Amino acid sequence: MSLWGARTDSGNGASVVAGLAGWRAAFVTIFLCLFGVKLVLAATLQPFGDEAFYWQESRHPAWGYSDLPPLTAWLIRLGEGLAGHGVLGMRWVFLLLGSCLPWLLVAFGRRAFGARIGWQAGLLCLCLPLAGSLGVMAMPDVPLTVAGAAAMLALLRAMDDNCWRDWLLLGVSLAVCWMSHYRAAMFMLAGLSLLLLTPRGRSQWTRGGFWLAMGIAALGLLPLVISNWQQHGAGLAFQLVERNSWRFHADTLVQPLEQAVICTPLLYACLLWAAWRCWCRRREGGPWDVIAALSMTFIVVYFVAGLFADDQRFRVHWPLPGYLPLLAALPVLLREVHAPRVWRVVAVAGAALALCAQLAGLFYLGLAAYPGTAAWLGAARAFPTAFIGWKESADIAKAQLASAPAVLVADNFMMAAELDFQFDGQRPVYTLDSPLNVKYGRAPQVALWGLDESALHRQHAGESVLLVVDEHALRERERASWLGSLCARIEGLQPAQRLSLFDRRKSVAFYHGHIGNAWPVSVTHPGECIAWRDAAAGEE
Repeated sequence: MSLWGARTDSGNGASVVAGLAGWRAAFVTIFLCLFGVKLVLAATLQPFGDEAFYWQESRHPAWGYSDLPPLTAWLIRLGEGLAGHGVLGMRWVFLLLGSCLPWLLVAFGRRAFGARIGWQAGLLCLCLPLAGSLGVMAMPDVPLTVAGAAAMLALLRAMDDNCWRDWLLLGVSLAVCWMSHYRAAMFMLAGLSLLLLTPRGRSQWTRGGFWLAMGIAALGLLPLVISNWQQHGAGLAFQLVERNSWRFHADTLVQPLEQAVICTPLLYACLLWAAWRCWCRRREGGPWDVIAALSMTFIVVYFVAGLFADDQRFRVHWPLPGYLPLLAALPVLLREVHAPRVWRVVAVAGAALALCAQLAGLFYLGLAAYPGTAAWLGAARAFPTAFIGWKESADIAKAQLASAPAVLVADNFMMAAELDFQFDGQRPVYTLDSPLNVKYGRAPQVALWGLDESALHRQHAGESVLLVVDEHALRERERASWLGSLCARIEGLQPAQRLSLFDRRKSVAFYHGHIGNAWPVSVTHPGECIAWRDAAAGEE
């Protein structure tokens, strides 16, 4: 098999068939191996904090939530409804959806450039870390990315054939995007740039199928409209205002370096080169115009928006959909006679390095999934705290509640969601009004469920409480003031037990207390609170 299928068969049909079979076999082999690894991780890895909250949302069916449209919660409810409660029950639908992505890239590459390129595009998708690992966790980016890839394929076919079936698929896919995340707006912007900036795109405005697709896509907005009306615009306010300062952040100029790390440097360089080459060829028509418009919109717009938008939360996965069509174009560009051979070498090395990085990342998560191997990461100060300690915390809480029944309260929404998951929703878990709840847009949703601090005082004034405190949930500059306020929020705090993992770098404290009658609370001397003193002593 020659480098990226370079033309060495000299017209020998048997060689072409053999090469095609080789690429197909390589794709299927790597796909099955990765799927097996992802299945094990999905069945063993403790829930990620946000993931646990999405599970909590699935227990409260609605048209939408203060942080997201409804599809993630609906899929989790479907998964557990068919497979029962547990991490695999929560994740198996997402695992199957994520595993569809490389097959969609195969179909995209086959449609755009032929069967051989299709299998090569699928292979590159498996190698790209964020794409190949998609589906391990129940996250909204899974349906968003998969539906976006399906929309790209449908758009490519619809512009060529003007078939109603393809326009229908485009509309349904975009509707699913809207029901997955507010970032579906970027897919619409990418399509609009294609329709405005390319000759073929401008000709689509007069096609009836296009307007059918837009009408169906608009149906996906209905849950967002209904939920924001019900919650007085909480979702839009969080996504557009509260999480974004809309001020220039000089430190966000490092975004290309972040992308190079997440994609691996060599492959990222190849993708940028491919994006530029596709943009230069956009006037040649399909499929170059589609690939250029979609990829450049995601890459450029997210970079520019990232200079002014949210710089506090994880966002390196945002441009992923823009890389996907480039995975099909890259092998074609490398086969051209005028393409420098150095780019072929860099691409092969980049793909190999990306696959190794992805396997290393999955192995890392695998170590975190088991207490024994997680200790190795702890010894190396490289453990993923977001995936550990939740089950152990719940076991301690269960034992404490068995000996002294009380109202279960967590100090932030994430700890509350993790406890709720471990308790299988069998008892209410309240959360205090932590700054973390506001930062992640969960405060309105928790209040709507009647599980916030106000509801706690209103419904359980004077009752005993078991308070569970994740001492490292907040950033260091916010930690002291928050821990110091706990004594005013829950009166009579008495230490019950402490869970310390990896030399106290993750600590969960348990306190008995009772709910006072004063609300809202006033904090006078935070340094005198036992929760603050215990946490400070634990870090010494």
